[in-house]
Amino acid sequence: SNQSNNNKMCGIIALLLSDPAAHVNQALFDGLTVLQHRGQDAAGIVTADNRRLHLRKSNGLVKDVFHTHHMSQLRGNVGLGHVRYPTAGSSSCAEAQPLYTNYPFGICVAHNGNLTNTGDLEGLVRDGMMRHVNTESDSELLLNIFAEAMAEQAKSAVTSGKSSNGGSGGAGARAAALADSITKSEVFAAITRVLTTCEGGYAGIYLINGIGLVAFRDPHGIRPIVLGAKKSGADGGGTDYVLASESVAIDTLGFTLQRDVLPGEAIFLDMRSGECHTHQCLPDAAPASLSPCIFEYVYFARPDSIMDGVSVYETRLKMGERLAQKIERVYPQHDIDVVIPIPDTSRTSALQAAYILGRPFREGFIKNRYIARTFIMPGQVNRRKSVRLKLNTIKSEFAGRNVLLVDDSIVRGTTAREIVQMARDAGARKVYFTSAAPPIRYPN
Repeated sequence: SNQSNNNKMCGIIALLLSDPAAHVNQALFDGLTVLQHRGQDAAGIVTADNRRLHLRKSNGLVKDVFHTHHMSQLRGNVGLGHVRYPTAGSSSCAEAQPLYTNYPFGICVAHNGNLTNTGDLEGLVRDGMMRHVNTESDSELLLNIFAEAMAEQAKSAVTSGKSSNGGSGGAGARAAALADSITKSEVFAAITRVLTTCEGGYAGIYLINGIGLVAFRDPHGIRPIVLGAKKSGADGGGTDYVLASESVAIDTLGFTLQRDVLPGEAIFLDMRSGECHTHQCLPDAAPASLSPCIFEYVYFARPDSIMDGVSVYETRLKMGERLAQKIERVYPQHDIDVVIPIPDTSRTSALQAAYILGRPFREGFIKNRYIARTFIMPGQVNRRKSVRLKLNTIKSEFAGRNVLLVDDSIVRGTTAREIVQMARDAGARKVYFTSAAPPIRYPN
């Protein structure tokens, strides 16, 4: 298959406000800004207002994609947002999310993760469903599989007489009546189809025009998604809801974290009634099979997030503690003079390691924040060069010392080799390079 896995690490957010006259655009913008660390390649927002969808997406950072004239068009009390993480593959604007299909109802998807059976799914969508796949994004497959399942549910609603296909009021009124007749069980049945058909690690949210938002998580809970709520400020009371990749977005927007979406579970926010419905689509999945991606804790998530009930910050402290204990176990007579983190993510672990080892913690590398993350730059030659652009040494912290360098993880080792050389060039006598990440024993 030529489907790309460029959604592995992305940020997603969705909001439903109980006041029909309220607008979600500013909150979605603010939420995406807080999730910007999850993707800097492209950003998009779709909102729904009076059964009309408004979409803006483009390559770039959140602050560059949305200007005042875009924001004024993103009207409505329900919406979906996405930030995309860059990869060495294609990054065309066509693959920026949310993605949209007009049939049935008008459905959009924001998706974080990747599917592992894309070859089979592509055949199913193209040949079995006669639907065109126009990009190499596996999110398009997720969108079409759900849309097809929803179309089947809608047809059966018509056949069973739940919704009349005839009657007065014109096509628009008939379509609205059909959308109004769709119940939570039909939505959950369509999500169950997605979860049983699509293999891989993924979390996503669909916006179904005129019906609501539905969030889902893969049967192993590999990718994260959380639910938040708060009392509405509007006169009628009611509850506002938010779904997001990380709890930090929920905190920032003034919502209260309710819980994580469970593996194999769907949460349906009905925009018609303002109600929140939950359903375990795969009863055998949760909670026994929860296997969250460790890289969220090691590197990707913000330290102030809580994922599956576990603080990311506390996890990084523990990693530093375990690293120091291993050093003391393997090298009880170690000659480390100073502990230096590779900024930024490893600071928490390095600080705790220094504390346990009883050695000073020092900042020896200063980071230039305006360079792209190194391990995603295409081509090794560029990658090596960009480490020097990204980091510079404070030479006095290295001169004549035995330094313990702590990084959050080692992906390819290209960056690590270059950093060790930089430490030597700065005058270090010995360089010990360590990874705070635990060994990967159970790859998912």
